[in-house]
Amino acid sequence: MARTRSRNTDVETGIKPMAGMTFGCDPELFVLNTATNKFVTAEGLIPGTKAEPYAVKDGAVQVDGMAAEFNIDPVSTFADFDAKIQSVMDQLGKMLPKDHKLVQSPAVVFDEDVWNDTPMKAKELGCTPDFNAWTGEVNPPPHCDNERLRTASGHLHIGWTNDASMSDIQHIAACRDLVRQLDYYLGAWSIQQDPDPTRRLLYGKAGAMRFKPYGVEYRVLSNFWLKDTYSRLNVWNRMQKGIWDMSRTFCPRNGDETVPHLTGFKFNDLLIQSINTSKIDQSLSDSFYFPINSI
Repeated sequence: MARTRSRNTDVETGIKPMAGMTFGCDPELFVLNTATNKFVTAEGLIPGTKAEPYAVKDGAVQVDGMAAEFNIDPVSTFADFDAKIQSVMDQLGKMLPKDHKLVQSPAVVFDEDVWNDTPMKAKELGCTPDFNAWTGEVNPPPHCDNERLRTASGHLHIGWTNDASMSDIQHIAACRDLVRQLDYYLGAWSIQQDPDPTRRLLYGKAGAMRFKPYGVEYRVLSNFWLKDTYSRLNVWNRMQKGIWDMSRTFCPRNGDETVPHLTGFKFNDLLIQSINTSKIDQSLSDSFYFPINSI
């Protein structure tokens, strides 16, 4: 993977964020029983729940359905972002029993025997609804024909305020604008980086987001970028570049132009279609080489 370079950045520090902004993440991982070579539920193996996460150094851990989830404390530098991710993942891995390990995979189908032995509460699919930044509507609950399929995310959290009202029109508009921008900088780019498109059958459609009192949660990415420092750096740099460029290169505004050879079809439509189908449209990629392919 080519190194991501940009103004005010190097491969160790990443792009410097805007003053006063904070960043975090709450990724999910699966647990593999190495003795049987089968994925198993994290239920009963690690502490913490959605309602009561288990605090650890640099963040917290919890069970999320069949997966193990963690989050990091808010940071304002890439060095801290990378270090806290690794710190909490290491602690989470050490909590597992012998012959079990964490696996960074966007989607897993659990074996039938494992599934049958899993508590019903761990099988429950879905969580608090999220929103579509492009439409402003609530996303429909996920549905999958294979009940044993589960997916893992790599959501990003971006903060710039405190105690914002979830009915504040200006806050809602700012969150939606940022998420649509990030679909150009991260969502479309991730299609070429994420090795498994299965997750988008359930989650991670274009514009997937949640409004937060501190800012916004970007919910499009899977956990593919957790694998090493270099992948985390690419995500960090693209996130920062998208934010810095909001005032001068707001891609959704440019993307509102009609595609020359597709009458009535806009580049934003191609972006949404590309993310939702995990297949990048070539005319979109060519027209928005920056920032989809390069920043």
